[in-house]
Amino acid sequence: MGKQRLTMAQALVKFLDNQYLEVDAETVKFVKGIFAIFGHGNVLGLGQALEQNSGELRLYQGRNEQGMAHVATGFARQSLRRQILACTSSVGPGAANMITAAATATANRIPLLLLPGDVFATRQPDPVLQQVEQSYDLSISTNDAFRAVSKYWDRITRPEQLMSACINAMRVLTDPAETGAVTLALPQDVQGEAWDYPDAFFARRVHRLDRRPPSASQLNDAVTALLASRKPLIICGGGVKYSAAGEALAQFAEHYRIPFAETQAGKGTLLSSHPFNVGGVGETGCLAANILAKEADLVIGIGTRFTDFTTSSKWIFQHPTVRFLNINVSNFDAWKLDGIALLSDAREALTALNAALSDKGWQAGWDDQIVCVQNRQMKETQRVYQATWQENAFIPEIDDHLDRESVYREFRQLTDSTLTQSSVLGLLNEQLPQEAAIVAAAGSLPGDLQRVWRTRAANAYHVEYGYSCMGYEVNAALGVKLAEPQREVYALVGDGAFMMLHSELVTSLQEGAKINVLLFDNMANGCINNLQMEHGMESYGTEFRYRSPENGQLQGGLVPVDFAAIAAGYGCKTWRVTTLDELRHALAASQQATVSTLIDIKVLPKTMAHKYGSWWNVGVAQHALSARIQRVAQQINEKRAQARSY
Repeated sequence: MGKQRLTMAQALVKFLDNQYLEVDAETVKFVKGIFAIFGHGNVLGLGQALEQNSGELRLYQGRNEQGMAHVATGFARQSLRRQILACTSSVGPGAANMITAAATATANRIPLLLLPGDVFATRQPDPVLQQVEQSYDLSISTNDAFRAVSKYWDRITRPEQLMSACINAMRVLTDPAETGAVTLALPQDVQGEAWDYPDAFFARRVHRLDRRPPSASQLNDAVTALLASRKPLIICGGGVKYSAAGEALAQFAEHYRIPFAETQAGKGTLLSSHPFNVGGVGETGCLAANILAKEADLVIGIGTRFTDFTTSSKWIFQHPTVRFLNINVSNFDAWKLDGIALLSDAREALTALNAALSDKGWQAGWDDQIVCVQNRQMKETQRVYQATWQENAFIPEIDDHLDRESVYREFRQLTDSTLTQSSVLGLLNEQLPQEAAIVAAAGSLPGDLQRVWRTRAANAYHVEYGYSCMGYEVNAALGVKLAEPQREVYALVGDGAFMMLHSELVTSLQEGAKINVLLFDNMANGCINNLQMEHGMESYGTEFRYRSPENGQLQGGLVPVDFAAIAAGYGCKTWRVTTLDELRHALAASQQATVSTLIDIKVLPKTMAHKYGSWWNVGVAQHALSARIQRVAQQINEKRAQARSY
């Protein structure tokens, strides 16, 4: 067997360049490239290796370590987990910046390979620049913080350890049940150490995504449960999309007349116009799905983690004898809600169920109720999209003792805008190109999008809500664009999340990868402002206000920001809009632009869509001076008593 003398970093680059993934007889290069921010912890090791011979791996230059890792996550998710970008940083703060992104990827079951530099394995220069020292354990570095948010973690303290570490990294990154962030910590001295690696380590490796079929016994349990049900409801999760099981779901739903609702990750697997699609379900669910959810006697979760937003904190499914059939490639998720587990690839499971039921003469018994709730949903969507501001208008579902008009008046004086968030979304849903992809993550926008956004193209709805990470939006939009360069990509982001992180907007200009940022400026962290008011509080620390000289509190005037000017300074084409006509013009002009764009949309605060018969279990003070908070606490306790306990 031949050998090659390479540094650990050179061997790592050569290994990554030879990894491939086969899905349904189609083979793709698994690692497309590496995002890097170089520092003393990686520039002379991994950086030297990339400069010397990067093979077919493309180097991308990041601006913020968290931002570039969000790009990689967005890229992998839009690629349906079939291709990844790795990320490398220096030691200390550079590495720590990626921890949030690692958690985001792991929570969403998205493959993300992180290669942070680490302190010296020899410890000779300790404490090296940017090293965190723990007196009780000198083996700990910043990179140990990745353990809690990684699906696989390793530290390469000898060059030959790289081989087993890389094999295990690929095992996890290509496993649909166990994938997430993988962290390989690379001590900077070991990166440069040479070793004689066997040729076999660098052979072309094809990792196969084998579709797991259901076992006969579990399939029989599932068929028995379906035949015993009258009003089953499918919950379409992200696993359906990643499995490319949309067509199988459509055939199954149509054949047995079973409505399906969507999670945030599953939305867009099939279009909103599908006759059995009843929309988003749960806390941010829509009217149609939540009505049916309360009557369903069998909930068929396919590729879903059953988060508290999907189940409305285990409250939305209210049929007295409701059962759960959990179809999932992950055994961990298949056991949730004390359900009937069907451990299988989504497409394989749906195909097998269809065959097993075909001669039973069974269909769901919803009759015309599906069409009825869909018609109600369409009317409600149009009402929300056409909602306009009217002075002193009474809004029953959100009205309370707070003086909203004074906030509206102040906002109008600063911006001259009376745009409502819901009317802006309505125009966007109508005017954006049909094939365009939208990206969102945090704030009130994901809730509004799941409730009323109508998907019109496959894999065009990209909302990160597993971790709801502020700052994902703009950066992940670049990842989506890198995955599908032919698509127009729109990041829908609030002002708070934009200020949190938008670093790779500059990288999009550098790469000539045009993205479009639709920035909703309401001068607040509006989602949480709404949450606190809904639960009896005043607006406290969530509106963006100057400090008042009178009482020292954050109760002064609203803080205006010219976001268009910020993006223009980077080199983007920008517009500032305060009317729907201005927005139409800006959208048309942005589609003609050849560089990244930003439209600064001034929207009235507190004008998002509101919930449809759902409930969310949040921690509310059980003792408070406010009578409103006391009432809310009592209501929360009543709802908790109605919810499933586990």
